[in-house]
Amino acid sequence: MQLTKKRIILMIFTILLSASGSMSAYAQTSSDALHNVQQQLEQQQSIVDQKEQEKQSVNNEIESIQQELQSINSYITSNQQEMAATQKKMDATQQLIEKKKEEIVDREDKILARKEVMKKRAIALQQNDNVSLFISIMFDSKSISDFIQRASAASAIMDADTNILTEQKNDLQKIQDDKKVIDHQEQILEDQQKVLASKQEELAQNLLKRKQAMADMQNKYNQIVKEQALAQQQKAGIESQLKDIQARVAQEEAAARAAQATSSAEQTSTDADVSGQELYVTATAYTPYDSGHITKLGYDIGANPNMKLIAVDPSVIPLGKRVWVEGYGVAIAGDTGGAIIGNRIDVLVPTKGQAAAWGRKVVKVVILN
Repeated sequence: MQLTKKRIILMIFTILLSASGSMSAYAQTSSDALHNVQQQLEQQQSIVDQKEQEKQSVNNEIESIQQELQSINSYITSNQQEMAATQKKMDATQQLIEKKKEEIVDREDKILARKEVMKKRAIALQQNDNVSLFISIMFDSKSISDFIQRASAASAIMDADTNILTEQKNDLQKIQDDKKVIDHQEQILEDQQKVLASKQEELAQNLLKRKQAMADMQNKYNQIVKEQALAQQQKAGIESQLKDIQARVAQEEAAARAAQATSSAEQTSTDADVSGQELYVTATAYTPYDSGHITKLGYDIGANPNMKLIAVDPSVIPLGKRVWVEGYGVAIAGDTGGAIIGNRIDVLVPTKGQAAAWGRKVVKVVILN
């Protein structure tokens, strides 16, 4: 009988060691997954940081272009003011030109009038030269006084003819000079107009180019913002995945510790042989989902569904005692139940399928020393 008990305990111990090894391997797999997710999170954070740097760089370029646009607009405003001032000069110059033109017209009218006088004088001179005129004045005079008057009049007429010719010559020269001034002023105005128009066109082209550059930079900035938002979203997903894996790893570590504790207890029991108070009880099974996750003694069976634990009537099996249950193994009396009265126990199993497979049966229980 004693040999049979040893064989049974040895077999249970071997199974538990295998289960513990499988659990350790599973825990190792979870640990690897945790490491991989952490690497993915670091890579994703690197992408987010890179996008932030790109966004800052583009933002600096946008600010630079905005400053250039402000400078160009200042130049355009200054050029427009210069054009307005030049236009005033052009208007004033145009008034001078118009005045010069009016003066030319007046002089041309005077010249035409003098031409008529000179034409008549020329006809008179053809009929009577200056000598004949002087003789005619002298012999036709009635007295010395009349002679002097006629001679003075003739001299005045000849002087007037000389003055007319002189004025005519001066007016013609003045007209030529005024025309040159007008041509010069018109050329200046034309050159100024060309310079201002060229400058305005250059400023307009620069403004258009910088506006296009601004639009391109703004589109690039918006694209980076979208990419950064996507990277942040992916990072959040990885962080959520990391939390799930961390929680699972914590559960697995807790389960491994519980299995190790159970294995250690069973090893002790094997070394010391199974001995203690024996009794027969009716055993049913339950899962962590049939009641609260925290047992009477504070064990979290929700986090450790594979631990070996039974619910007992403390008046029959004291709470906290290690027990050996036939067909179940070494466990801890760590819970109670409203229906667990007298020689009855409830063994903890991880799934409802295992609970249904256990059913209800009478088993031998040894309260270990």
